[in-house]
Amino acid sequence: MNDLYGHLPHLYVFLTVVEQGSFQAAARRLALPRSSVSKRVAQLETQLGLRLLQRSTRRLHLTAEGQALLEAAQPLIAAMQQVANVTQQAALVLRGKVVISSSTLIGERYLLPLLVGLKCEYPGIVVELRLTDLVVDLIADGADLALRIGNLPDSSMVAKRVGTKRWGCFASPDYLARHGIPQTPAELAQHECLLFRSRSQVLDHWVFAASGEEVSLKITEAHSADDGRTLVAMACSGLGIIWGDPNWVRAELEQGRLVEVLESWRSGVSSPIHWLSLGKSARNPAVEVVWQHLGERLLTALS
Repeated sequence: MNDLYGHLPHLYVFLTVVEQGSFQAAARRLALPRSSVSKRVAQLETQLGLRLLQRSTRRLHLTAEGQALLEAAQPLIAAMQQVANVTQQAALVLRGKVVISSSTLIGERYLLPLLVGLKCEYPGIVVELRLTDLVVDLIADGADLALRIGNLPDSSMVAKRVGTKRWGCFASPDYLARHGIPQTPAELAQHECLLFRSRSQVLDHWVFAASGEEVSLKITEAHSADDGRTLVAMACSGLGIIWGDPNWVRAELEQGRLVEVLESWRSGVSSPIHWLSLGKSARNPAVEVVWQHLGERLLTALS
């Protein structure tokens, strides 16, 4: 077996010489000196104890033994070609799994539709989308990329700002028919308000504009949920008033399932939306492609 392994490099050179028709052409193909090519063929002949080539000043001729070796090596040549094809295919088709973490509503409304185009362009990339409104440690959670709302703590993450979250109050026509329409933020104290509440945060201070100034009101909780999709569903079912981004409930507004209240009191307060990743050196080729591809399209969708 050891002799077989020792023959393989020299056999490859021999096969290249036969394919190219001369030592000089084989040397160019292999990027080796002509003398090295000739020497390796001679070493193969010595190892096998056979004369493989008849050399002349003009051309090479296979001996009977050389012809027999060439025919016996055909399966090896086919295997080598298959390896070359696999390597080439791997270079052309990018493959890999990319884990993306996102808050629920923004992931569902903006990130999810972009995955169709990503899959069409890069069919070898598999995306695992994790939607949660809980604050998670992206590294500990095993995420490659993340879409997050709010100011970022100091970290080793690379952040690209792709949009801005704004705020307004929304309720279903059914709820407003039963409870009336609040005319001022202070009247929210008499209404059923739906809050976002998780283990790490509670959004119970809603911000409004009054006489050109921002006013923060502490809101009494009627019901709560720990993800945005559920809050929107609760509001649509008539459970109460939510505070959220008008763009994220655009479909519900167009369908008449929600209407905006206190619109004239809407403040200019906003929260940044960031597309996050580890440093460039930590991104493998698949992650890098997704980082660039989705980052550009999120910027367009959220701007």
